[in-house]
Amino acid sequence: MAFRLGIDTGGTYTDGVIWEDSEQKIVTKAKALTTHGNLVEGITNCLQALQFDDLTRIKGVALSTTLATNAIVEGRGCEAGLLLIGHQPIAAIPTPYVEVVTGGHDVRGNPLAELDTNGIHLALDRFNGKVEAVAISGYFSVRNPEHEAIARELVSSKLGIPVVCGHQLTTALGFHERTVTAVLNAKLIPVIAELITSVKAVISSMGITAPLMLVKGNGTLMNEETARKKPIDTILSGPAASVIGSTTLAGCPEAVVIDMGGTTTDIAILKNHKPRISPEGATINNWLTRVEAAEIYTYGIGGDSYIHLHNGKELVVGPQKVWPLSLVVKQYPYLQEEIQEQAEIKSCWTDFQPTDAFMLVKDKYEKGTAMETSIIKLLAAGPHTFDYLARQLQDEGLEDYQLLAALRHLAGNGVLVKTSLTPTDLLHVRGQYTAWDTDAAKLGVAIMAKELGVDTEQFLTRAWAAIMENLYFAVIQSLLNYEGSSILLHKNNDIKYLFQQAFYAGGETLGLSAHVTYPIIAIGAPAHAYLPQIAKKLNCELIIPENADVANAIGAVAGQVVEKLKILVKALPGHGAVVHFPWERKTVSDYPAAKQLGIEQGQLQAKAMAEQSGAADIEIVMEVEEVYGDSNRSLGDKTLLETRITIIVLGRPKW
Repeated sequence: MAFRLGIDTGGTYTDGVIWEDSEQKIVTKAKALTTHGNLVEGITNCLQALQFDDLTRIKGVALSTTLATNAIVEGRGCEAGLLLIGHQPIAAIPTPYVEVVTGGHDVRGNPLAELDTNGIHLALDRFNGKVEAVAISGYFSVRNPEHEAIARELVSSKLGIPVVCGHQLTTALGFHERTVTAVLNAKLIPVIAELITSVKAVISSMGITAPLMLVKGNGTLMNEETARKKPIDTILSGPAASVIGSTTLAGCPEAVVIDMGGTTTDIAILKNHKPRISPEGATINNWLTRVEAAEIYTYGIGGDSYIHLHNGKELVVGPQKVWPLSLVVKQYPYLQEEIQEQAEIKSCWTDFQPTDAFMLVKDKYEKGTAMETSIIKLLAAGPHTFDYLARQLQDEGLEDYQLLAALRHLAGNGVLVKTSLTPTDLLHVRGQYTAWDTDAAKLGVAIMAKELGVDTEQFLTRAWAAIMENLYFAVIQSLLNYEGSSILLHKNNDIKYLFQQAFYAGGETLGLSAHVTYPIIAIGAPAHAYLPQIAKKLNCELIIPENADVANAIGAVAGQVVEKLKILVKALPGHGAVVHFPWERKTVSDYPAAKQLGIEQGQLQAKAMAEQSGAADIEIVMEVEEVYGDSNRSLGDKTLLETRITIIVLGRPKW
């Protein structure tokens, strides 16, 4: 028998499964908390909990993760420099380090100006010591990447740091989107490199010598070498793996897949067992990229969502993630008394609740101020409340707003996290999940009920209704998006009112209801607690498959290797043609010869890409589309303008 190991490193939990190939079944599974300060610890805890005695028989390791997505959402990653060639920035860019030099090309791939290599050297001098990676984006580089290639060599030789070009990541037009993709890819290089290094360290220490592959945002697999170069491809990796896992577990051809995790709820619609691929590219935290990914809708509602009062009056759930009180107090029992004391003297502020405390996840932060260094020292032995920190630092003459600003800055840089009241705590109070400290959860509910001016039962009812309403509208919005509707429920109160009437079973005279024609496949650890009520509200079938809590890890081991290559052949005046490969531009004197060259070299390159990504038993699928224009409408004559060649290579992982 051959075994595979699937790992999913999420924002809250790291999941693991051992999958047996011949019978297509799980042998064992486990979960452990993700340890962001030291990923090795959480991964080790998970794999040890699998209690699988014969790890040497594992033939392949597949990894899915939300770390790249979360890093973009939270604004984390290394400092990246951006070198623009031939054009100024069109809109906002996710880095402050931007330099522009002359050069670039037109839509046919002809140079607009000579590349300013002296300007590149000066730009790199300004980058030196400030950035850890460089992204290069040339105007129309997908039509001719020669200037990007020259700049890449200059960066590598002068700075010796990772460098990525826009044409290496996408063949799609869109200078701004390609630029954003390149910058985010550069920023993510150390994030995914740390994850890969951590996973390899753990599996090596356990005697596993099998190759490691990672899940891409479209649900397919790539090897670790490719992932280190193109970490941007791992955005939405976790949700994509969950979709693949759901089809493996449930076998349902049409369905609404809802993956509720600790940080987010991810929703995808399946048709013919597959999700739709986003035509524009994945959008993360309002950054539109040119990364091919499954069309998955992500919402900031999960088991660890922050339950707080907006302006001290409105009860809100999410989108910020915090650590549940019940979990943290179980690990650090003294914190419950601190929270009780804090609640007696502190009330809700704009970004602070009396249930809040802070926990260190990274004990080193070289860029910190003296105050931030003091905070880190105070939190080194365990979490503490805002009130405790303020009292300990009172000799420094701090105002509350200064301490809050410092805590917010440290949280933004991944040094500490907040712990407070969450939906998971509500489950403890309701008796639906009691793995951690129920008394701490009850304390949190009592404190927030007092802040809202209601009793605990009323608070529980209102908080639970807010969670259910968020999930309900997330499903409705996803289905509207899938159907091509431009309606945004959070901006259209009239349409939202109708769905609210359906959610709350209408009024005396207006009876409305919503009906979803597809069944819901619910996966993720909290699925059993939250989704039955949602399915009932939507009048649809609910499927919670066995092992739904580790669907992401199952999806990781069930993936294929797929590489896609696009080549454009355009006619030139006369009989010649130009071939736009992703790696170069070639002029050929004869159009049929140019087309044949595009097909032949494209197939060779696509096959090489698939092999580099770890594929075996390769199958090539090719699509050729001819585009004609009217040359003489009165006679109905047409002229061949261009040929679009798409080559798709499919293969199973080499394991």
